Amino acid sequence: MNMPRSLKSRKDASLPNPKLADDELLEAVQRQTFRYFWEGAHPVSFMARDRSFQTSDPQDDKVAIGGTGFGVMAIIVAVERRWVTREEALQRLSGMLDVLEVATCYHGVFPHFMHGTTGATIPFWRKDDAADLVETSFLFQGLLCAKQYFDRDTPAERRLRGRINFLWLEVEWNWHTRDGRKALYWHWSPNNGWSLGHEIRGWNECLITYVLAAAAPRYGIDADVYHDGFAMGRDFLNRRTYDGIELPLGPAFGGPLFFTHYSFLGLDPRGLKDRYADYWEQNRRHVRINYEHCVRNPGDHAGYGKSCWGLTASDDPDGYSAHAPDNDNGTISPTAALASFPYAPKESMRALRHFVKQGDKLWGRFGFIDAFNVERNWYADTFLAVDQGPIIVMIENYRSGLLWNLFMSIPEIQASLKKLGFMSPHLEERIS
Repeated sequence: MNMPRSLKSRKDASLPNPKLADDELLEAVQRQTFRYFWEGAHPVSFMARDRSFQTSDPQDDKVAIGGTGFGVMAIIVAVERRWVTREEALQRLSGMLDVLEVATCYHGVFPHFMHGTTGATIPFWRKDDAADLVETSFLFQGLLCAKQYFDRDTPAERRLRGRINFLWLEVEWNWHTRDGRKALYWHWSPNNGWSLGHEIRGWNECLITYVLAAAAPRYGIDADVYHDGFAMGRDFLNRRTYDGIELPLGPAFGGPLFFTHYSFLGLDPRGLKDRYADYWEQNRRHVRINYEHCVRNPGDHAGYGKSCWGLTASDDPDGYSAHAPDNDNGTISPTAALASFPYAPKESMRALRHFVKQGDKLWGRFGFIDAFNVERNWYADTFLAVDQGPIIVMIENYRSGLLWNLFMSIPEIQASLKKLGFMSPHLEERIS
């Protein structure tokens, strides 16, 4: 496949000019980060690798299902921004579907990792060796946006929509209620059954899983699975105050910031409400608590401040961890602040300009590195699909609302949100 001239060079990792205007700087960061899902994609399936490195690609064929969903959304941004052509994007998406259609699945549900050429399952660990409902929901969040975006009456786009619809119809979301229990379960395996016993209860990154499960035309769940399952988690309701900010939902201090990103790549939180929370306020306050913690810096970590903040799941000097105010080892993850642009634009822009000023320590061929820890003089050599994707998509939602408008216009999503008792300006517009 021929790449557009602007994306051909793998050696081009030049830093954006810090003097660029805000919108130009956002464009430059999005565009460089997109290389992860274009140049850095698996060479056969074009699905997203789980992670890549500053100077080399992984030596294995492991691709990430959730990260691929984020990558699909990034490709939509790239078409809209004219970084790639519509035809090139269709070729890429068709290549992904070639593998997804023959991949090993489990009642229509995909695993966390698979082989990028054959579609064979790569176990996450010994018992997590098959269906992963949450990663599958991240994949379909992206695929359904692609189905909505590529809406032209041409053979290529009609075929793409049909192929995505076939996979969508075959996911047995209700299988993951374990014969009608009032909660979804994260994993199932033909080898281990339900032995992990991991109920998907909130508050966390999994709201999108319940919305899609309720939206499914063939194997959907009833509304009470959401209300008695996700909304009954021990960490669902919070209503405590941190740094003077009351948090409606979630664990102490809100948890890692990806809770405000993953489900909301497609779900538009602006005006999204149900009986439990205003989700715009939930996410905005969560981000503010995370920011205030880094400014106050109770752990006295080097580098923290108004221009350097953001705790979420990422690599760190000791491996990988879900960083948060109550799990803070001094590691800042650029995706945390950059994917929070819709919620805290001034604070996110300040962080972005600070990260750019750090030069090549934080910047590479796929944009900003995954994380860094100043006091330990540690700078990641890695880029992760689930961290790079939200940077592109959430900045785009901040700039244009592109993915929010696409996802919220899908008829099945409209019906699901009504079924679960949500209110949204998108629903009001459709009614009128």
